[in-house]
Amino acid sequence: MDWGKHQYEQQKQAQEARRNQKTVELKEVQFRPVTEDHDFETKLKRARRFLKEGNVVRIVLRYRGREMRRPEVGEAMLDRVEEGTRDLASVEQRSTRIEGRRLTMRLEPTDA
Repeated sequence: MDWGKHQYEQQKQAQEARRNQKTVELKEVQFRPVTEDHDFETKLKRARRFLKEGNVVRIVLRYRGREMRRPEVGEAMLDRVEEGTRDLASVEQRSTRIEGRRLTMRLEPTDA
Protein backbone atom coordinates (compact mmCIF):
# COMPACT_ATOMS: atom_id res chain seq x y z
CA MET A 1 0.00 0.00 0.00
CA ASP A 2 1.21 3.48 -0.81
CA TRP A 3 1.89 5.41 2.43
CA GLY A 4 1.20 8.80 0.81
CA LYS A 5 -2.19 7.60 -0.43
CA HIS A 6 -3.02 6.29 3.05
CA GLN A 7 -2.17 9.65 4.65
CA TYR A 8 -4.26 11.46 2.05
CA GLU A 9 -7.28 9.24 2.83
CA GLN A 10 -6.84 9.85 6.57
CA GLN A 11 -6.75 13.62 6.04
CA LYS A 12 -9.91 13.45 3.92
CA GLN A 13 -11.74 11.45 6.58
CA ALA A 14 -10.68 13.87 9.32
CA GLN A 15 -11.79 16.85 7.22
CA GLU A 16 -15.18 15.26 6.55
CA ALA A 17 -15.64 14.53 10.28
CA ARG A 18 -14.88 18.17 11.15
CA ARG A 19 -17.32 19.39 8.52
CA ASN A 20 -20.17 17.23 9.83
CA GLN A 21 -19.76 17.94 13.54
CA LYS A 22 -22.17 20.32 15.26
CA THR A 23 -20.74 22.95 17.56
CA VAL A 24 -22.82 23.61 20.65
CA GLU A 25 -23.18 27.28 21.43
CA LEU A 26 -23.96 28.93 24.74
CA LYS A 27 -26.98 31.21 24.42
CA GLU A 28 -28.05 33.61 27.15
CA VAL A 29 -31.50 34.84 28.12
CA GLN A 30 -31.75 37.60 30.71
CA PHE A 31 -34.59 38.18 33.15
CA ARG A 32 -35.30 40.62 35.95
CA PRO A 33 -37.34 39.85 39.08
CA VAL A 34 -40.03 42.29 37.91
CA THR A 35 -40.39 40.82 34.39
CA GLU A 36 -44.09 40.78 33.56
CA ASP A 37 -45.94 37.69 32.35
CA HIS A 38 -46.03 38.46 28.64
CA ASP A 39 -42.33 39.37 28.53
CA PHE A 40 -41.58 36.27 30.57
CA GLU A 41 -43.43 34.08 28.07
CA THR A 42 -41.59 35.70 25.15
CA LYS A 43 -38.18 35.12 26.73
CA LEU A 44 -39.16 31.59 27.73
CA LYS A 45 -40.17 30.89 24.14
CA ARG A 46 -36.78 32.14 22.96
CA ALA A 47 -34.99 29.87 25.46
CA ARG A 48 -37.10 26.91 24.31
CA ARG A 49 -36.17 27.64 20.67
CA PHE A 50 -32.47 27.70 21.59
CA LEU A 51 -32.84 24.37 23.39
CA LYS A 52 -34.63 22.79 20.42
CA GLU A 53 -31.71 23.84 18.22
CA GLY A 54 -29.43 21.91 20.58
CA ASN A 55 -27.72 24.86 22.27
CA VAL A 56 -26.92 25.23 25.95
CA VAL A 57 -28.86 28.11 27.51
CA ARG A 58 -27.72 30.27 30.41
CA ILE A 59 -30.55 32.00 32.25
CA VAL A 60 -29.38 35.17 33.98
CA LEU A 61 -31.54 36.98 36.51
CA ARG A 62 -30.22 40.49 37.18
CA TYR A 63 -31.14 42.50 40.26
CA ARG A 64 -31.17 46.28 40.43
CA GLY A 65 -31.49 48.55 43.44
CA ARG A 66 -34.05 47.47 45.99
CA GLU A 67 -34.77 44.23 44.19
CA MET A 68 -31.83 42.79 46.13
CA ARG A 69 -33.91 42.90 49.31
CA ARG A 70 -36.22 40.11 48.05
CA PRO A 71 -34.08 37.38 46.49
CA GLU A 72 -36.91 34.83 46.81
CA VAL A 73 -38.78 36.60 43.97
CA GLY A 74 -35.88 35.91 41.63
CA GLU A 75 -35.58 32.31 42.77
CA ALA A 76 -39.28 31.82 42.11
CA MET A 77 -38.75 33.15 38.59
CA LEU A 78 -35.92 30.68 38.00
CA ASP A 79 -38.25 27.93 39.22
CA ARG A 80 -40.82 29.06 36.64
CA VAL A 81 -38.21 28.93 33.88
CA GLU A 82 -37.13 25.47 34.99
CA GLU A 83 -40.73 24.29 35.00
CA GLY A 84 -41.36 25.79 31.55
CA THR A 85 -38.40 24.00 29.97
CA ARG A 86 -38.61 20.71 31.84
CA ASP A 87 -39.63 18.72 28.75
CA LEU A 88 -36.67 20.01 26.70
CA ALA A 89 -33.84 20.53 29.17
CA SER A 90 -32.26 19.55 32.42
CA VAL A 91 -30.57 21.91 34.85
CA GLU A 92 -26.83 21.51 34.55
CA GLN A 93 -25.89 24.17 37.08
CA ARG A 94 -27.85 26.55 39.28
CA SER A 95 -26.38 29.18 41.54
CA THR A 96 -27.55 28.78 45.10
CA ARG A 97 -26.77 32.34 46.12
CA ILE A 98 -26.57 35.74 44.48
CA GLU A 99 -23.21 36.35 42.82
CA GLY A 100 -22.81 40.10 42.70
CA ARG A 101 -26.20 41.17 41.39
CA ARG A 102 -26.93 38.03 39.38
CA LEU A 103 -28.48 34.62 39.75
CA THR A 104 -27.64 32.15 37.01
CA MET A 105 -28.83 28.78 35.80
CA ARG A 106 -27.50 26.65 32.91
CA LEU A 107 -29.91 24.46 30.97
CA GLU A 108 -28.63 21.64 28.83
CA PRO A 109 -30.90 20.06 26.19
CA THR A 110 -31.96 16.48 26.82
CA ASP A 111 -31.61 13.91 24.08
CA ALA A 112 -35.31 13.08 23.95
